[in-house]
Amino acid sequence: MTLTGRAALTALVGGLAVLAFRTTAVLLIVNAVIGAGIVADLILAGGIRQLRLSRSGDTKIHLGQTGSTGLTIANTGRRTVRGVVRDAWRPSAGAQPGRAGLRVPAGGTVTVSTALTPRRRGDAVAGKVTVASLGPLGLAGRQRSLDAPWTVRVLPPFLSRKHLPAKLARLRELDGQHKSLIRGQGSEFDSLRNYVLGDDVRSIDWRSSARNADVLVRTWRPERDRRIIVVLDTGRTSAGRVGSIPRLDASMDAALLLAALATRAGDRVDFLAIDRRVRARVVGAGRLGVLAAVTSAMATLEPDLIESDIGLMASTVLGIARQRSLVVLLTDLSPAAIEQGLLPQVQLLTSRHQLIVAGVADPRLAQMAASRGDISAIYDAAAAARAQSGRAHVSALLRRHGVEIVDAPPDSLAPALADAYLSLKAAGRL
Repeated sequence: MTLTGRAALTALVGGLAVLAFRTTAVLLIVNAVIGAGIVADLILAGGIRQLRLSRSGDTKIHLGQTGSTGLTIANTGRRTVRGVVRDAWRPSAGAQPGRAGLRVPAGGTVTVSTALTPRRRGDAVAGKVTVASLGPLGLAGRQRSLDAPWTVRVLPPFLSRKHLPAKLARLRELDGQHKSLIRGQGSEFDSLRNYVLGDDVRSIDWRSSARNADVLVRTWRPERDRRIIVVLDTGRTSAGRVGSIPRLDASMDAALLLAALATRAGDRVDFLAIDRRVRARVVGAGRLGVLAAVTSAMATLEPDLIESDIGLMASTVLGIARQRSLVVLLTDLSPAAIEQGLLPQVQLLTSRHQLIVAGVADPRLAQMAASRGDISAIYDAAAAARAQSGRAHVSALLRRHGVEIVDAPPDSLAPALADAYLSLKAAGRL
């Protein structure tokens, strides 16, 4: 049973009447009238047990965007159900409106729409639906919570999508498909053309030239159908924030841009998220569905406050890729994490694969290193300079093993990683 604000208002009016007359008879009459009204409402209210609930609408929403779900209520009873329905979602789902008026005629259906603007990644699960069926007087009614299961997966926002057109234009240049007809520097043979001043003489095809009156050179195009393995470190270091952005989220955004670009380039993309165990795995997905699969796999990832097992990462990569591939490891470039974790494994990886290590740089370090305002600022500058020196040192150690390094702030990491991929492709190093 549920009582409404109208019942409270009626009791207040009755209380004023009792205070005005100050007699027992008036008190009994007021109580009898209010009680009779409540009982009548309970008897005449439509039955909630006869309601059948179902849901429809969006099952996936990108973080920061708005989606909608519909709650359909079917009344199989003989009385009209009038009242209020409350569709419960977790607070971070941003459900609006939380409550709605309800009127479902006997044998009819009504759909209540709820807009969702989620503020956190992951699976947003709908809670119980509470229905209050009120009587004709609006004093009281029946209330019951019903199950109507529904799950909406909140996907990463993919903010770096805005860089994709520029990177695709660069890719078309490398493929020789742009209007400027810039010749790619890959290693797959494309065609023959006449020699022009400035061409590399090593590209001259002497056999073909001997059969023709002109000197012919080979043209090349960047390799296609190469394998890209994106490895996301979800361990302790990924939980840190740079500004207001978690390192893990910035790394995810960079991985999504790289995956979108690589699939457009005709390459195959696999994805792994690892700390002490494999948290997510997308291997062997088709080019048309790999970006959606990677985005969905990222949605439920959260940093785990444990040290990552780089040995597990290396063995997992070596286990799924037998041919030479491009391995992109998104992790922290702090000296402790690299020297104790990655360096012992780097020779094993680079002997079989091309390796890129990408990390989120903190732009505050440069600001602190340049500050000399007071004693405190000088100490901060010394600490920042030491941190920068450490990152530069481990980057130099990795480069000696043939590793490409991408160290950029959160808003620049995604395009910088895409540029590194295009540079390797243009140089024929994939």
